[in-house]
Amino acid sequence: MPAWAYWAIAAAVLATAEIFTLGFFLGAVAIAAVVAAVVALAAPVWLQVLVFIVASLASIGLLRPLAKAHLRTPPALRTGTAALVGARATVLEQVDGNGGTVKLAGEIWSARSYLEDAVYEPGTRVDVLKIEGATALVSE
Repeated sequence: MPAWAYWAIAAAVLATAEIFTLGFFLGAVAIAAVVAAVVALAAPVWLQVLVFIVASLASIGLLRPLAKAHLRTPPALRTGTAALVGARATVLEQVDGNGGTVKLAGEIWSARSYLEDAVYEPGTRVDVLKIEGATALVSE
């Protein structure tokens, strides 16, 4: 079997393993194995291994930070109800474990206290801890 085939098999195994681990490590090494497979078409084994090591370090150093950065969505980019979590609201009608209303982001929302025994009187400033459907779960 030619050397490029071994590198191709290694790349396939590493890429498959990346699917199951999602650590953004094995995928970068799989890319390096593909580069080594291309080099294997016209280079000796020692050069293939050297190219694999350099390509592995380069792809891990460059691609992994980019991939991990895309996993985190900054709060400024959150949309819909997810953007309201952590916002401040003003109680309009008494809020307790059974219900009430708050003014949140310029709109009137139904609300419930996050802790069932907590009661918030009108005018109280509360934090939105969670949104369930159209109801804001709030706490001081």
